[in-house]
Amino acid sequence: MDKVKLVIHMDNLRLWHKFLQIIKPQVGGDNFKAYFIKTLLKSNDGRIIVLSTPSAFIKESLVQKYQTLIAETFEKLLGKKLEIEILVKETSDTPPIEEDFFQPIQTPTPQLNPKFTLENFVVGPTNNVAYAAAQAVAQNPGTSYNPLFIYGGTGVGKTHLMLGIGNAILTKKPHAKIIYSPSEKFMNDYVGAIQTHKMGDLRVKYRSPDVLLIDDIQFFSGREATQEEFFHTFNELIGKNSQIVLTSDRSPHEIAKLEDRLKSRFAGGLMLDIQPPDFDTRVAILRAKCLEQKVSLPEETLHLLASSFDTNIRELEGRLAGILQTLKAQNLPPNTENINQFLYQPRQNIKIEPKAVLEAVCSYFNLNQKDLTGAKRQKELVFPRHITMFILSEQLSLTVEKIGQILGKRDHTTVIHGRDKIKNLTQTDREVQRIITEIRGRLST
Repeated sequence: MDKVKLVIHMDNLRLWHKFLQIIKPQVGGDNFKAYFIKTLLKSNDGRIIVLSTPSAFIKESLVQKYQTLIAETFEKLLGKKLEIEILVKETSDTPPIEEDFFQPIQTPTPQLNPKFTLENFVVGPTNNVAYAAAQAVAQNPGTSYNPLFIYGGTGVGKTHLMLGIGNAILTKKPHAKIIYSPSEKFMNDYVGAIQTHKMGDLRVKYRSPDVLLIDDIQFFSGREATQEEFFHTFNELIGKNSQIVLTSDRSPHEIAKLEDRLKSRFAGGLMLDIQPPDFDTRVAILRAKCLEQKVSLPEETLHLLASSFDTNIRELEGRLAGILQTLKAQNLPPNTENINQFLYQPRQNIKIEPKAVLEAVCSYFNLNQKDLTGAKRQKELVFPRHITMFILSEQLSLTVEKIGQILGKRDHTTVIHGRDKIKNLTQTDREVQRIITEIRGRLST
């Protein structure tokens, strides 16, 4: 099976999988087994969906009982009406889908963080044009602005807008295939595919989504082979009207060692920069965060806090989170007097104890401290543990041996591995940067 046929084949399997997940609860388990489990999606040319069944009896039953439901379900998935044709199959290269195949679809990249939506994005004069473009893309992906290239400094809301677009599209089309990938993830996937001789899998993954979101594209700088692969991925997705959204800390023309053909394609869509938020927008962001936390802070305090951070939203939000966490821990009311003591306290003189770091990490990830320092190695514990190792090392300057003792008598090599892994991620991964900033904010008060 050549590459083009493989991609079509995988797209049909994915569409059929989604269809069956929707249809199963509507027809009931017995009817599902009798009429759908052995039926396959044979082809889809954009006008006609052709299904193949193993017998004339199943075909007749599908036509009489479920023709309308089948058509309506495909219309919901594809956003348009298609003609449904059902054939009795003679042979097939594809085996019937087994019933245990029906489990939630595993997305090839991390789920979109539901915290970031267009609704909770605070709009101001420095980002209103980018916000309007994001709304347009969410309403008409693949047609309004493609690609959409958003650039600006650290912590100004680029990733929030990108993820907001993805979440808005999912709200309208729950079965849309959306891939969100930091640039480092794309690069690592590419290297891994070369090493394991699975370039076909990589291309099926990145060239098949309805929406591709790539964060921090500037890290492609100097990566010639990665740029070559992304160039062809970009062309194929644009050719299929799949939406592409990219973020960067600078415009394409300012990214050193980025191929001219990529710069040209990025500039072929809409490029927008986001400037740091002005004072009023920073106050509005703080007010929105307080609303999320169901806390009311004095307006004077919001103004003081907004004045202390004039560029980075992450630091601003982290500082607020730290103040709220401290007030809660000390059972203090959020009045001006109590909050001002933290605002005016010289942060560099604050002595942080290892216990406070453990408490802040556990609070952020909603974990039990015994689990964080215990022997369990579940995925949901390993990452917070690595974050703890990094902060204990970077902020408290503890030795790896001391950190190992604090975290359940772990070997120093384990600590080095965890610490260095997070340190590397902080150079490229915006989500990790945000997490570190928020936890540090809780420690700074």
